[in-house]
Amino acid sequence: MSLQIRPARPADAARLAEIYNPYVLETAITFEVEPVDEANRRAWIAGHSETGRWRLLVGEESGRVVGWANSRRFHDRKAYEPTIETGIYLEAAAHGRGIGRALYGALFDALAGEDVHRVIAGITLPNPASLALHQRFGFREVGVLSEVGRKLGRWWDVLWMERRSG
Repeated sequence: MSLQIRPARPADAARLAEIYNPYVLETAITFEVEPVDEANRRAWIAGHSETGRWRLLVGEESGRVVGWANSRRFHDRKAYEPTIETGIYLEAAAHGRGIGRALYGALFDALAGEDVHRVIAGITLPNPASLALHQRFGFREVGVLSEVGRKLGRWWDVLWMERRSG
């Protein structure tokens, strides 16, 4: 199948919720604890644009969205604006097929030329697949915050990684 990568549209909202909710309900990969709905994802999509620092790209196979990569504000204080945080989520069947690599590559290509100095990623540990993906894109480990999230009856550590933009 051929992967098409494009900016997210409001019509993708229900599908994005469908992809994300298993992570919310069954894993500590995200620290969200309540499932999201279509309205939530519609508002989330609206917070991204096709230009600028905050992007949301989806990967589509045969007309079906199978995952996304996004960039967003790292911190709300003005001096942090050139620093962004990224995230990537795939449906279970899309794992291990190069889709995450393609989405992240497209995201970083889309951000080229924007006023972005640092790209930050937080990874709940353990997550060897996410760690490998980020290392592939030049992220380096900068620190671990221990036991900063409580979910699924236990505490979780978060590895913070960064890369220079460009």
